[in-house]
Amino acid sequence: MSGEGEPGGDPSLDAVMAERRQLINVAYRLLGSLAEAEDVVQETYARWYALAAAERAAIDSPGAWLTTVASRICLNLLGSARMRRERYVGEWIPEPLPDAVLGTPDGALDPADRVSLGESVNMAFLVVLDAMTPAERVAFILHDVFRYSFVEVADIVGRSPAACRKLASSARHRLVSARATPAPAARHAEVVRSFRQAWEAQDIDALVGLLDPDAVAIADSGGNAVTFRDPIEGGDRIARAWIGLARRKDHGTTLHERTVNGAPGLVVDRDGVTVTVFAFDVVDDRIRHIWVIRNPDKLRHWTT
Repeated sequence: MSGEGEPGGDPSLDAVMAERRQLINVAYRLLGSLAEAEDVVQETYARWYALAAAERAAIDSPGAWLTTVASRICLNLLGSARMRRERYVGEWIPEPLPDAVLGTPDGALDPADRVSLGESVNMAFLVVLDAMTPAERVAFILHDVFRYSFVEVADIVGRSPAACRKLASSARHRLVSARATPAPAARHAEVVRSFRQAWEAQDIDALVGLLDPDAVAIADSGGNAVTFRDPIEGGDRIARAWIGLARRKDHGTTLHERTVNGAPGLVVDRDGVTVTVFAFDVVDDRIRHIWVIRNPDKLRHWTT
């Protein structure tokens, strides 16, 4: 693990703060929420600086210590997530991330606050992760994504290395069972562009042709915006619902093709403010899932 401190002394502020991006990356993948990930990182640093100077100096690897603490906080949050989700209004979808948060060169965020690209930030991937048990998710993310050894994972999860190996294996099985092979990036972009064009033209036949017959559309408003409450199942039903949306298009709204969690998606702006983000799962040249995020709390990074 990274993050060695200064020999024989308290690690410098720069050395400790250099771990921030790693912590943000771990926490976002574990929680599916950048807002919660930022809170976890803040709490992790608060615990670090609550230690006495001598205690901090005695820690051989501040990076390992910080990652362990952040992961344990995430594990506790995941344990209570089910109860929190029961109070959540409507469906819950992971927080979508724009390019600026995903480390593009022209992004507005400080590099330490960006999330690195990779399949593990893809919306379809995060949705499957959300169905795992907290221990499965932590073991899988830390070992398979961030390459921590099972001995290190065991120390974080509080189980034996053998048990953590089984947890990661179970998580991999869940992923394989739940996910079909996604379309190549270029084809994914073509399908999303065609979907946008058909939607704007209100061409229902074209929309049906782009949607898998068993496609599912899910919306997340958190009770803070108007949207459909229950998932819409079936390509034909989704196409009709989207035609209805096109006919009710508000004045001043514009539809843009944007990258959502590293994959082509769509964004609706109203008077310069992002009000909806659409993420897509494209399999065999057809859209299998549409995730519609309208909760303003999850769109704070899009407008800026």
